[in-house]
Amino acid sequence: MTADSAGKLGAVSAPQGAVRRAGAGSSLAADQGDAFVRENCSLRPVPPVPEIRLHLADDAFGVWEEAERTAGGTELPPPFWAFAWPGGLAMARYILDHPEVVAGRSVLDLGSGSGVAAIAAALAGASRVLASEVDPIATASIGMNAAANHVHIDVAGDVLDGTAAHADVLIAADVWYERQFADRAITMLRRCSDRGADVLVGDIGRAFLPRHLLRELAAYDVPVLAELEYASVKRVLILTLM
Repeated sequence: MTADSAGKLGAVSAPQGAVRRAGAGSSLAADQGDAFVRENCSLRPVPPVPEIRLHLADDAFGVWEEAERTAGGTELPPPFWAFAWPGGLAMARYILDHPEVVAGRSVLDLGSGSGVAAIAAALAGASRVLASEVDPIATASIGMNAAANHVHIDVAGDVLDGTAAHADVLIAADVWYERQFADRAITMLRRCSDRGADVLVGDIGRAFLPRHLLRELAAYDVPVLAELEYASVKRVLILTLM
């Protein structure tokens, strides 16, 4: 982890969503992921969704450095899987408060991270939940978090350019960090919306959020880690395509 990379983890506007992109550097082998998560995270409920428990890290930079040591000194992207980010937390709260938006429907969660929004969708009665993530440790974390909450979530890699987006509901929370990914994501979301899918976006207003294309459904004040967001509470908007 370079000094520049450490700054990017906490930068609110654009912390370079490297783990959101396929091929964004090396990571731990997939079979190391479960052990690494268990050794570096603890299972706990998270506000504002105490119904859900996640394996979370206490030290943002410590777990990042440990991942790089375990990977043999390879410089890795930030561990977005190790924290519950505000957009995902607010999205999970919105889904649990409005289960009708996913109940009996298939759901795709883009850039799922810890899987909190995907888990909420499963708890709210979705017929199938697919979480999209490109980091093997995130894949392990999502599986462990799903098991801890007694739900099943399928996990896929990068689906933005493929044909995997047949879901009835698409979730895009905390994915608007980086221009290339944001451009690909909004293209996919608009395509899916045009065929009749519902789109839910959760974000604090990061640099590449296409706000002009979205209308607000709800807003939540979400407690966050100050070392990551430079604040203890963030206002998160839940939006949909106009």
